[in-house]
Amino acid sequence: MREIEDASASLESATEEVTAKNRLVTATVDATGRLTELKFHTDGYRGMAPAELGATLVEVIDRAQRKMSDRVAEAYDAFAPEGVDTAAVMRGEVDVEQTLRSMGVSLDDFR
Repeated sequence: MREIEDASASLESATEEVTAKNRLVTATVDATGRLTELKFHTDGYRGMAPAELGATLVEVIDRAQRKMSDRVAEAYDAFAPEGVDTAAVMRGEVDVEQTLRSMGVSLDDFR
């Protein structure tokens, strides 16, 4: 349990920053994947078409969120049951109910 608490504590104040390929903006997310900051490095966004600016923002935020998701999955990977892909869990690609059933557990056991 102590190791799980340590992993959680290490992520409590963790952030990930990703800078756009064009160096225009940096997105920062916290351990939950919540956007906490957008930092514009130049005023180049003023001359961008709205669709281009929007695409740049979506791309940089998405990369920051994926980077944090991978970091969280890695922190908890050692504690996951055998056969459970923590990265897939973090991406929402795992049917939790089905995974529990395959381990002989039912959601009803938690109610």
